[in-house]
This record gives sequence, C-alpha cells and structure tokens, in this order.
Amino acid sequence: MWTTFNEMAETSCKWPVRDTAAVAVDFAKLSAPISAPPPASASGNIDLNGGGHTDRLLQVTMDPEGLQLLLPSTTLAALANSWLQEDCPSLNFAALVTGSGPAQAALWAKSPGVLAGRPFFDAIFTQLNCQVSWFLPEGSKLVPVVKVAEVRGPAHHLLLGERVALNTLARCSGIASVAATAVEVARGTGWNGHVAGTRKTTPGFRLVEKYALLIGGAASHRYDLGGLIMVKDNHVMAAGGVEKAVQRARQAADFALKVEVECSSLKEALQAAQAGADLVLLDNFKPEELHPTAAALKAKFPSVAVEASGGVTLGNLPLFCGTHIDVISLGMLTQAAPALDFSLKLFAEGATPVPHARRT
Repeated sequence: MWTTFNEMAETSCKWPVRDTAAVAVDFAKLSAPISAPPPASASGNIDLNGGGHTDRLLQVTMDPEGLQLLLPSTTLAALANSWLQEDCPSLNFAALVTGSGPAQAALWAKSPGVLAGRPFFDAIFTQLNCQVSWFLPEGSKLVPVVKVAEVRGPAHHLLLGERVALNTLARCSGIASVAATAVEVARGTGWNGHVAGTRKTTPGFRLVEKYALLIGGAASHRYDLGGLIMVKDNHVMAAGGVEKAVQRARQAADFALKVEVECSSLKEALQAAQAGADLVLLDNFKPEELHPTAAALKAKFPSVAVEASGGVTLGNLPLFCGTHIDVISLGMLTQAAPALDFSLKLFAEGATPVPHARRT
C-alpha cells in the first residue's frame, strides 16, 4: 500500500497501452485547474443517473470553482458541526493553553497533487468564527512547498479546527489527485469514455469523496441507492434470474431512473439488454474477455451502455479502454488514494509565514 502520492507515482505511473505503446504521467505536469472536457465517447454520452447527457457531463465540463455550487451551505454546516463534535464532544483542555486571543496560521501544501475540498475547509472554520483567505483556486495543481491559504481567528478556535480541517482537505485532495491521474491515463490511450468512481466510500464521508472525484475530472457514478437501480449478482439470485430481476427493476424505475445490471457472461449481458437494461456492468472480466463480450453485446444492442469494473487499477487501466466500453469504474479511486500532505502553522502578526515550525 502506498503511503504518499509520490510513492504511488513512482511505482504506478507507467502503464502498458495495449501491447506495444506506453504512457507515462508526470503528475506535477497535469494542467490546472482540471476542467477541460473530454470528447464524446464512441457510443455517445452516457447518463448514469437518468436525464440527458448534458447532466452527465457536469463533472467534466464545469470549472472546479463552479462545482462548489453543488454543495448546499446547510449541508456543509451540518457536516462541519458533526466532524467538530466527533473530535471534541466535551471539554477542550488545550484551549486553556492557547487562550482566546487573535491568531493567524498559514496553510501549506507539502506534496504534489490537486487541491480539492475548499468548501469543507471553509465550513469547518466558519463554525468556529474563523476566516479563511485562499491564494489558490479549487482544482489547482499543487507544486510543493506552496502556501495555499491563511486562517485567522481566536487561537483556541483556530486550533480546535486545525486537525479536522486538515484531515478533510488532505483526504479530498488525495482522491482528486488520483482521479485526475486516472483520467489522464485513460485519455492517453485515445479512449474518450467516462472514468468513474464507485459507491465504495467511507461511511459519513461520501459527499467529500464524491465531490473529490468531480474535481479530479472523473464521474462520481451514482451518489446513493436512489440515483440508479443497479441489479447486482445477489439481486439476480434473490429475484430468480436476470430477466425477472430486470423486469422488477424496470417497473420500479418507471421513466425517472436508469437500470444497470451486473453480468458475468455474454449470455447474461444479452438477457439483461433484452429485458430492458440501460447499462450492463461487465464485472471482473479480464481485458482479453471484456472487449469481445462488449463488442458482441453492442452488435445486438448498440444503445446499451457498457461499464467495465473489477480489478481495475492505475497500472492496468489502459487495457480496459476500448471502443465498446463507455464507463470504467475504479473502487481504488476512493479506497486507495493516499492523502496529500498539508500543514497549518501559526505565525506572529507582521511576520513572514514559513512552512515549518521553527524550534528555539
């Protein structure tokens, strides 16, 4: 398991593309902010959550600063309050050490990546009557060591929010960074489909992690169970077969939701498409099996979207990119992304902030 993004980059940033070519991604050279839309996929723009294709492209066409509008202020406040209560549910003895006098601190980025999570950072310090001044926009490329922001407020409040805010920013930026790398790798093969996350997120932290995917240029996939009806292998087993499962899903979906069906063979994929599935998930297929299966399915049902998932990593992602694949989802985007390294250092009024605390 990687411990830093640099370590991940050193071990995983060269991938075989098909059989002969190779693509190398230098994360420090990724464009900033990450907002350029990819071309449409070979089989069209796919909406995973219902609605038109323009909605589906929200995460790749909107500027990262604009994506902050997706986060309601009331939701941000509630999340920030819950995180602060988790860290300090009763007495804050350290407040007696610092007092309540005015203080200021500089936020430093000490590892490369994509800056993501400003709205959450702001919400945490807003709850504590502190003010944040940013020097870099959301989605910026981080080239360490760089001062990202300054925070001002009562000393005991500033330090009360320090660790919670850093944890959130580091986690969000780490996911955005890996997502950006995955998108860059996929685009390097000439494939124009959607790189997507999954529902494999940290309980209570899904909004942060899904938002991070968008900032990194990836698709968030369904946010929750209500965004898309996904019929998995266990649903098929419980329903008594693919056809029955899809029929029940279609009845529940009506016109408002799309239905995706997990399939383990071409036979199941054809059954799902025939029964009315909008998307077929080819799960845990080896690349040499995936592409012929997707091609055969598209030959009979060209309007059905195909998602590839299971066992996809940054190292083998190019092998899953192909003409008949619309979506490639990677659980590792949220499950294995290393946190970026940030620090928040107090400095005296009128002094020049430095990234490392000086010992005297």
